Amino acid sequence: MKHPANQEFYAYWDQKRAGALAPERSDLEPEQVRHLLGDIFVLSCDLAAGYPFRVAGTRMCALLGTDLKGQSFLNLFREADRDEIADLLGIVSEETQPTVAGLTSIAPDGGRFHLELLLLPFSARSHSPVSLTGLLAPLTSLEGAQAYGNLKDFSLTSWRHLEQDRGRARALRKWSLIRGLTVYEGLR
Repeated sequence: MKHPANQEFYAYWDQKRAGALAPERSDLEPEQVRHLLGDIFVLSCDLAAGYPFRVAGTRMCALLGTDLKGQSFLNLFREADRDEIADLLGIVSEETQPTVAGLTSIAPDGGRFHLELLLLPFSARSHSPVSLTGLLAPLTSLEGAQAYGNLKDFSLTSWRHLEQDRGRARALRKWSLIRGLTVYEGLR
């Protein structure tokens, strides 16, 4: 991770999970990370709806030039990158795999704008909707921030799972059995 805000939010998330794969959503206390709330978001894990925003911080909304609540997270990305970001979101939420990604957007003035996206899972609980949290931090200087009020068409430039070294194998889920053929979700 490059951005200090992402490093701090990850450290807080890691402390709150206390050795578990992920903390419960109720374990995170907004007061503890008040100075980061403007960049933090929560997504509902609903692929059919495009992983809609449940909550989005004010700086994030200002950066994108719109109120994000209820809007599709996937629609922020170029069409060519939507399947890959949907796969990443699925891995984060279903396999409790924290992930960091590099993003690029073209600003209204035509310049490239670089961001770092941190995606963190919540522990799944019965009778509650599955969701995940994250933080979107600009890596490009925010001088003349009005010029960057309408970022869109993000492209995914890089990503990595943060806990590959824990020796945890990716979870495979048997999806269907068709006349002796078994299909496992999660592999290509």
